[in-house]
Amino acid sequence: MSGLAVLSQNLQAQTQKKVSGKQLSQKVSFDPKGLWRASFEIKPGTEVPINFEIGSKKNGGLGITFINAEERFDGGNVTQSADSVIAKLDQFDNELALKVQGDSLVGFLRKQDGSGKPIPLTAKKGINYRFKSTGKSASADFSGTYDVTFKSPDGKAEKTVGLFKQNGNKLSGTFLRVTGDSRFLEGIVEGNDFYLSSFIGSSPAYYKGSFTADGKITGANISARGNTPLEGIKNVNAALPDATKLTFLKEGYKTLEFSFPDVNGKKISLSDDKYKNKVVLLTITGTWCPNCVDEASFIAPWYKENRKRGIEVIALHYERQLDSAYVRKALTRFREKFGIEYDQVIVGKPDKQQVAESLPALSNFLSFPTTIIINKKGEVAQIHTGYSGPATGKYYTEFVKEFNKEIDELVAQ
Repeated sequence: MSGLAVLSQNLQAQTQKKVSGKQLSQKVSFDPKGLWRASFEIKPGTEVPINFEIGSKKNGGLGITFINAEERFDGGNVTQSADSVIAKLDQFDNELALKVQGDSLVGFLRKQDGSGKPIPLTAKKGINYRFKSTGKSASADFSGTYDVTFKSPDGKAEKTVGLFKQNGNKLSGTFLRVTGDSRFLEGIVEGNDFYLSSFIGSSPAYYKGSFTADGKITGANISARGNTPLEGIKNVNAALPDATKLTFLKEGYKTLEFSFPDVNGKKISLSDDKYKNKVVLLTITGTWCPNCVDEASFIAPWYKENRKRGIEVIALHYERQLDSAYVRKALTRFREKFGIEYDQVIVGKPDKQQVAESLPALSNFLSFPTTIIINKKGEVAQIHTGYSGPATGKYYTEFVKEFNKEIDELVAQ
């Protein structure tokens, strides 16, 4: 076991102790505000660097912002007590439990309820680079669109589209999947070798590999669970299957029938008067899902602007825990974070079989999120699998354009 892992275990034990039943309240001189570079030890010998900033929030207190390429993601609230700094990453029920050591913070990423295996990390203040460069420049500009295939340990192949943008030896990008995208990845290129990482509070993402002069890419997605190899080739026309043709209704069905409760126990159904003669958007979602986070950040303000046109939204939540206290907390956090004003209902756990059982008219469900558009007659007009977020650039722009075009046509009917 590495020294950092031992230290994280000791810190976990210390932070779980009670001191005379009260929280330590001694005066704190350490100032956590500023830019930080942290490094996760996802497994022995493999570290994943990230960047974040701790600063004052508008409504008081401290907050943490994760930096990934051009994205600034609000991670949650930060509290300081004695020589400890705790960042509550409520979006994913995680927290960074950190101990002050000189000008550094050392600790781990863990679940708020103490379950799972903590991931050790160390952070240093005032460092704005991500991957430390050896000074070797990139051998070429590898920007572009690539056909990329990931091969899982069980031999299954997943077709994706790799999107990369290079500036000098700095690299950003994402992998566009049928189920969604890898969000904002940031890193460097040295010679032909690339390194990319990302973190918004769930699990750290890490990719490394190499480009070749003839347009090939090889590498792997590396995690604590193992490595998933990738390979591909540059292709300006790289594309995924039509996202509106992957999930569909079973033969003989025209709509979805359901009655699910909100956090107050009120049953909500598509047949309620509130939704009659309106265009309704159903989103199959979960607060734990990064791509669902991106979708909610688009749908919530979009709904506020368009509800007066005779449009409604129902979010069908599949959550990791279903006890009433947990779902109330999780959905309320989600609602407040994104300013959601549409209905949210609790359906089940995030499992494809659960989706199939709760929505039996649906066939070939593949992804959270999945968005279903209902016309004014109450019939399914379109089903969109996955979500291409802002990290995908032109793909996101095209999605928004086509989405609004479909809605406009249905509203005009």
